[in-house]
Amino acid sequence: MSEEIPAPQILDELDRSQKFQRVFKDVLAGTFSGVAQVLVGQPFDITKVRLQTHTGHTTAFNVVKDLIKNEGFSAFYKGTLAPLAGVGACVSCQFGVNEAMKRYFHARNGSKIQPLALDQYYACGAVSGAANAFLATPIEHVRIRLQLQRRALTSSEYRGALDCARKLIKQGKLMRGLTATLLRTAHGFGVYFLTYEYLCNVEATRGIKKADIPTWKVCGFGAIAGALFWAMTYPVDVVKSVMQADRLTNPQHGTTIWQVAKTLYREGGVRVFVKGFTPTMLRALPVNGATFAAFEIAMRILN
Repeated sequence: MSEEIPAPQILDELDRSQKFQRVFKDVLAGTFSGVAQVLVGQPFDITKVRLQTHTGHTTAFNVVKDLIKNEGFSAFYKGTLAPLAGVGACVSCQFGVNEAMKRYFHARNGSKIQPLALDQYYACGAVSGAANAFLATPIEHVRIRLQLQRRALTSSEYRGALDCARKLIKQGKLMRGLTATLLRTAHGFGVYFLTYEYLCNVEATRGIKKADIPTWKVCGFGAIAGALFWAMTYPVDVVKSVMQADRLTNPQHGTTIWQVAKTLYREGGVRVFVKGFTPTMLRALPVNGATFAAFEIAMRILN
């Protein structure tokens, strides 16, 4: 009895099903890593935003001390709803698009086994960062507005993430800072994923598969990638934060990246572009270590 050959349409359906499952797993693993990122990084993030938008000289220690004294420990998780709901989507997007781009380049190169070229890894990350910017911009804008509120929630201008988003949409300002975010995330995630994949490929030359890399090493690779992300993009992030924290009408610092950068330089010189850099780097190490560890663990569980 001859072996039956599957009909072409059945093979197509199986192929589509496998592709869908792969994308679903990428997105789900990205969601897990996004939640880990928010829970670990939120206290560092509010400290960074307060430093970046503070007029005059202050230190991370003073910001933390004033937060605890005036607003309590819960202030470190102000605006958490927006990133918790949104960063999962952002990280899912960046990891999902990055994995899809890797598959595209592997197919174009004609090999699923050989590592991509370094510029291809950068391109994968840059495309994922560009896609991510359209999610990150409104989420970060809402988070910054909430983090800068120093009054009780009942008397604040914004009564939570949804109220803030609704009011920003009404004024047509929700996507303020998109260009700056796009510059930061496209280049930043190009460097980010290139660094991580390069370090994983070094392990591969020693005969260690990515699935077999110890979790502590994955954390270390993620920490290095995160540190390089911020080292390469921090001045743009300062400009973005100031744009999103400024008045909604007649902004004090200008309406374009160049105008805001010139105003900031005039007010504080070069130093203004590294305000908050130390807590950001301290945040980058554990946060991105946790992000990649959560993603790789989730992918291994999901096979």
